[in-house]
Amino acid sequence: MEKISGINKITPTDYTILESIQNRWSPRVFAEKPISERQVKTLLEAGRWAPSSGNMQPWRIIWGIKGTEMFDRIFECLDDYNRSWAGNAQVLWLNAFKKTMNNKDKENFHALHDLGLFMGNVISQANSMGIAVHQMAGVRFKDAQKEFHVPEDYHVATAVAFGYFGGDEEVLPGDLKKQEITELRKRISQDEFAFNGNFVERK
Repeated sequence: MEKISGINKITPTDYTILESIQNRWSPRVFAEKPISERQVKTLLEAGRWAPSSGNMQPWRIIWGIKGTEMFDRIFECLDDYNRSWAGNAQVLWLNAFKKTMNNKDKENFHALHDLGLFMGNVISQANSMGIAVHQMAGVRFKDAQKEFHVPEDYHVATAVAFGYFGGDEEVLPGDLKKQEITELRKRISQDEFAFNGNFVERK
């Protein structure tokens, strides 16, 4: 994948992994280059073919392109922190999932996992198109539920911002600008989360 961003992020991997995974990160500024409806549909198609428990496909997506009423409606459902930067995106969408099994007689405990697999496909597809993805937990989900007439059997879980790399970090507030231009990325080590034996709680 061609690196388009002017910010040089450093990902210190312990093992060789796919370049598209190593170069993936979540910017808060994006280039002015628009994303078309066809491109949005391409991302959705990639997600559509994600695996899910019992093939129930519990994900539901609400999307809008910058400059449209749908984009603005989604934007207004974000929390204040995310609204401070997400207007830079070219596409916003909301992720919801169906909380119960298809016959509604019991909870679907795998729905969030399946939504994550959906987004994994979307991110892989976006990477191949040079599109950056930033997922957000900061959503006023009750407001979104009401705004978009989402049934009680569904939960609005996250929002996502999409755009091409290459935005101007100078438009960000000071603390967000610092995060944006910090080069070294960090993750906990494998031995803190993967166990070839009994579970170990590390602090």
